[in-house]
Amino acid sequence: MKHLLLLCILLITFSSFANELSDAATAYQRGDYTTAFTICEKLAEEGLAEAQYNLGLMCKKGEGTSQDYKEAIKWFTKAAEQGHASAQYNLGLMYKKGDGAPQDYKEAIKWWTKAAKQGHASAQYNLGLWMRKHN
Repeated sequence: MKHLLLLCILLITFSSFANELSDAATAYQRGDYTTAFTICEKLAEEGLAEAQYNLGLMCKKGEGTSQDYKEAIKWFTKAAEQGHASAQYNLGLMYKKGDGAPQDYKEAIKWWTKAAKQGHASAQYNLGLWMRKHN
């Protein structure tokens, strides 16, 4: 019985997150970046990887907030550490370019490798280019 109650609570919680994330996506598609940012920030603080990734993108692009590469890296890292492949890929890009952190090819390769292992095609492509150039 305790397991059923826990499952019900988890389903309600995840359903709530999904609804709010959908609201953020709708606001973003309308061009209401401030609302999308506010919703994603709340969900990101609660630990939702998809919201952390979206917040990273908005910080990187300056949508709904001022452009801030360091803040983008912070949110991409939180999502990437939870296994979010697109966040891992974007972290790789930022470390390769030196956006928001010192340029660090070793870190770029680390994050691209993690994303590539999950089937992220762009990460696989970038790793292939890197290996071709440096082997």
